[in-house]
Amino acid sequence: MDLATDRFTIGVFKDVASAEKGIEALVRHHFSLSSLSLITIASPEADGLVQRVFGGRPSIGEVKNVGQAVLQGPLIAALNAGENGLATLGLAASARHAGFQPHDGVIFERLVARGGVLVGVSSEGRASDALATLHAYGGGNAAIGTWAGRV
Repeated sequence: MDLATDRFTIGVFKDVASAEKGIEALVRHHFSLSSLSLITIASPEADGLVQRVFGGRPSIGEVKNVGQAVLQGPLIAALNAGENGLATLGLAASARHAGFQPHDGVIFERLVARGGVLVGVSSEGRASDALATLHAYGGGNAAIGTWAGRV
């Protein structure tokens, strides 16, 4: 099991429209699209978000306890940790691979399962900027994954 070498900052938005505003704010604050990730239940709205923001069709995969989900960006590889962790373990158990404590993973998983949109930022040097932006634009339960190698 590999642990992420990037530091991720995560927030969960209540819906696709809110997530799009948060992503637009991150881009305005000079976070590159390649540093952004999202996980949400697969839907036409989520498909449209990926097409508008990232330019292309979303990757769809199974997430245990969530179902079919849009999986976009570098956070996905960290969560899967080479073991297909999202499909077999779920977001709650896989969050540790990206430096989050188990209780953070449980919260992220429950919010996504209820229709929330998890937005992640690979932000080693600017984690606090990412956190502030996620909070300012409605990203709930925003946190920085600082526990890599410790959980």
